[in-house]
Amino acid sequence: MVERRLTWLAGIVLLWGAAIFLQLVSLQVFHHQHYLNLAKARQEVVIGIPAPRGSILDRSGAPLAMSVPTESVYVNPLKVPDLDVASDMLARVLHMDRVELYGKMKLARDNHRGFFPVKRKIALEEGQLLRDLRLDWVDIETETQRRYPKGTLAAHVLGGVDFEEKGNAGIEKFMDADLRGQAGQARLLTDVKRRGIDQQSATEARAGTCITLTIDERLQFVAERELAAAVAAHHAVSGSVVVMNPSNGEILALASYPTYDPNQPPEPAANLAARQNHAIGVPFEPGSVFKVITLSAALETTALRPESLINCHGGVLKLPGRVIHDSHLGTGILPMAMVLAKSSNIGAIQVGMQVGKDNMDRYVRKFGFAQKTGVQLPGESRGRLRATNYWGTTSLASISMGQEVSVTTVQLAQAASVIANGGMLVRPRLVLKKGDDALPQEPPVRVIGAETAITMRQMMEGVVLHGTGTAARLVGYTVGGKTGSAQIFDYASRHYTHTYNGSFVGFSPLVNPAIVVVVTLNGTHGTAGFGGAAAAPVFRVIAAEALRILDVPRDLPDEPMPKTLSAKNLNDLAIADIGSDQPNILEDSEDEGQPAAPAVSGPTIPNFRGMTIRAVLAEAAAKGLTVLPDGSGVASRQDPPAGSAMHQGERIRVKFSR
Repeated sequence: MVERRLTWLAGIVLLWGAAIFLQLVSLQVFHHQHYLNLAKARQEVVIGIPAPRGSILDRSGAPLAMSVPTESVYVNPLKVPDLDVASDMLARVLHMDRVELYGKMKLARDNHRGFFPVKRKIALEEGQLLRDLRLDWVDIETETQRRYPKGTLAAHVLGGVDFEEKGNAGIEKFMDADLRGQAGQARLLTDVKRRGIDQQSATEARAGTCITLTIDERLQFVAERELAAAVAAHHAVSGSVVVMNPSNGEILALASYPTYDPNQPPEPAANLAARQNHAIGVPFEPGSVFKVITLSAALETTALRPESLINCHGGVLKLPGRVIHDSHLGTGILPMAMVLAKSSNIGAIQVGMQVGKDNMDRYVRKFGFAQKTGVQLPGESRGRLRATNYWGTTSLASISMGQEVSVTTVQLAQAASVIANGGMLVRPRLVLKKGDDALPQEPPVRVIGAETAITMRQMMEGVVLHGTGTAARLVGYTVGGKTGSAQIFDYASRHYTHTYNGSFVGFSPLVNPAIVVVVTLNGTHGTAGFGGAAAAPVFRVIAAEALRILDVPRDLPDEPMPKTLSAKNLNDLAIADIGSDQPNILEDSEDEGQPAAPAVSGPTIPNFRGMTIRAVLAEAAAKGLTVLPDGSGVASRQDPPAGSAMHQGERIRVKFSR
């Protein structure tokens, strides 16, 4: 009996030992990895190491966007002992609404969520107060926060980031992959209260790449300041400015108004218009600035030259369904150079007719219109130019003077650079370097001949010297430019309104331009809102400051303005972008007004500088003046000087040189 009991006991022990052995085999061999993972899940915590977002710098290295360390607060609602007490405590420390916080935490607990973000990007003092409370159900994690130390400066260029610090506009979005970097990880061994004991392993975070822009923050500030002042002064709706190096396409300033502070979160509706980049994303009819393209095409494809006489039909031209007026020219014949200087719509139409539909379309596109410039910003518009098979009976006439085509300010800067740099199309660019590596420049493409570009520069100087753009004159520098005053089309009523896009496109110095500046004011009113009166003075201030900042040598003596001109009427020196600029009505309304009459006893001597002999003789004959020419080429000096009184029997000696 005893032996039987011992046998049964031995059997039971053996079976028990076998069961234990099998269980050990199962744990150590068959299910080893499963239970190891469970243990790690309870003992280890994987913490993400955020990668600092790359900074954005201006061309001199000044920071425009940077990431700074900050902290965020999280809780596990399932571990909070008392939601009512917890919400009251957190609301006091973090300056939050207690009732709202309680409701969100309770909802998270009811849904069995073990993670709830209480507040992100907290202040340093808030984080320290929470640490002092030693609450084991509160987690404080280190993060980064995007800051823009210059506030609104270059806001439309920089853009912004969302709550995850991903770019959502501007350079922040366009270069997001480079700026974002790569996050790291750290694996911590924790105790029963999930407190870190030891670090098991770590993968280092890789910081984002630093981006250096072509923007100069000093010039950007000036451009934004002058643009805002001009929009306010002329009651415009919006505006934009682009300052560009015509040789390499580097954008030195790009301003859009209205503006915003990228440090502030976007507002759903009120801030939407302010975040729109008018320089690249809002096309408009350019008006008379487009005559530069018309005349450039004429020099390339026809026998027309600056001195070629253009029949302006006495200031009235009848087209099918409309009549174009050049109401204040007072003459039927103008040299082509004066067509540009006085901004004759009829003259531009006559030139465009000689260019022809196919050539006009080809050169408009060669100058970069109706296509994106490729500037490194999201949301760029290509503008609009219909294919020639969709042109109407008067489309060639309209396009010749800047209608039936829409452009952006950056496209105008690109086109003006073709004239300024000797005939090459260079693509605008905003990114100078990624890290320490300079970005390659897209090779330029020839658009017009160098001789055509030089001739156009001389004619555009005439616009500033004795045409519609006299308010753009600079002290110490030669300037070439063109005004534009396009009526805004109302698509609802299908008529042109009495509001305008006032523009000025210019460059300086004339022989080897260092800058191109384009100013556009949208939604101006009356003659004071035309390009010569509203946009040209903005160009003058910005260009003068740009040439100073860039230390460009002067090419003119520092002569004061004629004594007959006062500082008060300097801004009113624009004559007009004369002509219609409205295709569907029978009278023009683009006269920008004549300059204030000097207080002199006789006729005022005009400024012939930059004009050809033929153009000088034509203008002198129209004014009843006698000119004694000397030399050949274009006028470089004259005696008596421009602006002085002409006495009876006196003759004007004009020196011409090449």
